[in-house]
Parts: sequence; structure tokens; C-alpha cells
Amino acid sequence: MKSRSRVTSPALAVLALLVPLLLGTAPASAAPRQPIRYDALGDSYASGYGVPPYSTTCGRSQSAYAVQLDGRKKIDLDDFVACAGATTTSLVSGGQLTALDAGTDLVTLSIGGNDIGWSSAVVACLAGSDAQCAGGLALTSARIRTALPGLLDTVYAKVAAGAPDAQVFVTGYPRLFSPEYGPYLQASPAEQQALNDGADLLNGVIAQVAAAHGFRFVDVTKRFEGHGVNSPEPWVLGLFDPGAFHPNADGYEAYTAAVTAAVNPSTFR
Repeated sequence: MKSRSRVTSPALAVLALLVPLLLGTAPASAAPRQPIRYDALGDSYASGYGVPPYSTTCGRSQSAYAVQLDGRKKIDLDDFVACAGATTTSLVSGGQLTALDAGTDLVTLSIGGNDIGWSSAVVACLAGSDAQCAGGLALTSARIRTALPGLLDTVYAKVAAGAPDAQVFVTGYPRLFSPEYGPYLQASPAEQQALNDGADLLNGVIAQVAAAHGFRFVDVTKRFEGHGVNSPEPWVLGLFDPGAFHPNADGYEAYTAAVTAAVNPSTFR
């Protein structure tokens, strides 16, 4: 007669393996991902200027893409220090970099437009003669090519040093006009296109210098197509608005969508 133990031992072994599962014991799971600590730096396009009400300083608005990003994809807005009127120099001297530290995971940055006198070129084309428009565009384009790369290189290096473990996303500027809808004030469709080409040149330089520092450039030009200041559904405020040539609420939503699409939470530490 065969021993019963030889028949039941394999069954007992299997049962021993199954007991933890039957009792609800599961393999240890990975720790939940921590919130992405986020600091927002830059100029008026980062502060949300154009859509009031504003903070008492720097024209910060609740419509800013930084505020809208807060809470999305586990992004936790820590410091919102973008300031209307900021240049590459005043961003540093004004203390924006103090928001950064070794615990910063995500940085967004919009800077450069005020360094080249972009608004002066726009006004020259809208309110001046053809010669003034051409002169303003030539001066601005020269500044973009010659002066801006070094200015950006300096401030980007400081951002990288201030937040050594962060991912940095640099946002560009939209094309302000939709030439297909005809003249806008004194700016002909051809002059509008020249201004848009200037915006493309500005974005190209920003993107190139950003890439050299390992930063990611967020392009918004396609999202603003057909929504220039002279379009039927503008996402840019007109010359006579207090926030002239800044995004309106729809424009800032477009910025938010672009940055949200660019950020991949799985790539953060």
C-alpha cells in the first residue's frame, strides 16, 4: 500500500504557495510618484499679463499658463515669479532665480522679447511709415541675431545652475498677425508677414540656445494660426487694449495646452 504522504506532499507544496495569494498578500508595489515641484519664471507672457485682475506687482494673472498647469499631471506650482517687463538681465537682478533650488523638478521660462525691442518694431509698423516699419524690423532682427544668443546663454546657464536636477521648458512667442485677413491699422499684409517672420526668427534663436543647454523649446505658433490680432477670433489683444499684443484668455489656454502636452510625468525623478 502506497504512503499517502507521497500523494499529498505536492498538493501541500502548491497550497503553501497559494496561501499568501488567498490571504490577499500581493507583491510590494512601487511607491506613489511624488508631485512635480514647479517654478515659473519669465516675462509678461509668463506672468499672464493681458488678462486682469493682476497681482500688485509684476502683472501676474490667474490666467497665466503656470497657474493653469498647477494640479495637472501631478504638477505642484511652488513659486510663480514671472514678471511683466522682465529682460534676461532683470530676471536675474530682480531675484527670480532665488525660486530655484535642488528640489525643483520643473521650470518654465519665457524671456527674450523685451531684450530686442520687439514692441517698438510692432508699433513702428502699425503707426509709422513704411520706412519706419522697415527700419524697426531691421534693427530688431539684428539684435536677435547678434545680441540675443549671448544674453540667453548667460541666463540659461544660471537657471541650470539654480535647478540642477530640473527639466526646463522654454516657451516661445506667437505670431501676432493673420495677414490673410487684410491690413491692420497702418500695417499691410506684407508688413504683417514680415513681423511674423521676425517672430519666427526670435523663436528660432531661443530654441537653438535652449537646446544647447538641454532645455526643451515649446513652440506655440501653430496653435495661434488663424488667431492673430486682426482675425475674426483673435487670441492676441489689439493695440488699443491695455494689454496690447499679449495673449487673451484663449491665448493663454493655448499656451497651457502646449506646455501640458510637452511635459511627460514619467520622465521626472
